[in-house]
Amino acid sequence: MPSTVQPIVLTRDLPRLLDFYRGVLGATETERVPAEGPVFYVGLQIGDSDLGLVAEPEAPEQPPRVLLSVTVDDVDALLPRVTGCGGTANPANDMPWGQRVAHVQDPDGNPLNLVQPL
Repeated sequence: MPSTVQPIVLTRDLPRLLDFYRGVLGATETERVPAEGPVFYVGLQIGDSDLGLVAEPEAPEQPPRVLLSVTVDDVDALLPRVTGCGGTANPANDMPWGQRVAHVQDPDGNPLNLVQPL
């Protein structure tokens, strides 16, 4: 069953962003539109959540003010993958509310929080 609310990220470089989300978060492709030829939309599943990527040549250079927060098993283990897949990463910190959090950005500059329950 698809998510009730699905974030969709606009990007000028869909293949690059697709590689990032696959490489860092293990995203699996659930849908591709169209199935053949230049891709407009890719649906991804990350854990029990859905994320969409849309090829938009006119997407703004500055990303919109949306923050994706993704729960992961080991924040620190993912940080080298973030930079290896073209993103940027800050060191993780333990938060007083019981999470270890790293503030990172995908290759388009969209902010992500990688969150590990402590």
